[in-house]
Amino acid sequence: MTTETKTSIPGTSTADGLARRVPVQKRSRERYEKILDVALDVLSEKGSDAFKMSDIVERTGVSFGSLYQYFADKTAIIGTLAERHNEIGHDCVKTELSTIEKPQDLQPALCRLVDSYYQFFNDVPVMIDIWNATQSDRVLQELDQQDMKILSGFLWDALIRLYPKDDKKSLQLTSGMIMHLIAATVRHAITLNPSDAEKTVQIFKNMLPVDVKTLVADS
Repeated sequence: MTTETKTSIPGTSTADGLARRVPVQKRSRERYEKILDVALDVLSEKGSDAFKMSDIVERTGVSFGSLYQYFADKTAIIGTLAERHNEIGHDCVKTELSTIEKPQDLQPALCRLVDSYYQFFNDVPVMIDIWNATQSDRVLQELDQQDMKILSGFLWDALIRLYPKDDKKSLQLTSGMIMHLIAATVRHAITLNPSDAEKTVQIFKNMLPVDVKTLVADS
């Protein structure tokens, strides 16, 4: 793997671990968006391992100096792309789970989330490359963990509404387990041929309990 120089960005917020600076002026913002658009193309074509900052420079005409003003390294670029796609997932999960009114609604809602997540990976293949990038990058792994906490939190809120008298910690652990299993199943399925992938997804949905309360510890 090619090693590229990492450059710090003065005045940049790295609260999420990504060294980058988001511009506010129109012209700079347009350049920033162009970089991300090209990065998506490069990532789709080459994959995360072969992705290089020099690819962005060559295709956008932006100098290395200008590129590093916005992104210190490829992790910052891939992480920014991941965050944008994660936000779409957040909206989908939050909307789906907010419609649950009774325990019987939960399993069908979770099944729809599994289908939506699987379809999302099929509709946006670059997500596979983004996911692959997290396997070898600590910062991206932390970003993925943060995303999972958010998604688990949405389910936790739903379970608290359904089971207000149950132990909240048990509900939280159950939520985390379910969301992690959904993610793991879909990420495994996308490595298979389409027929096996669809069967795998269906098998997992069949495993989801009709009454999630049976999974809750100390219920």
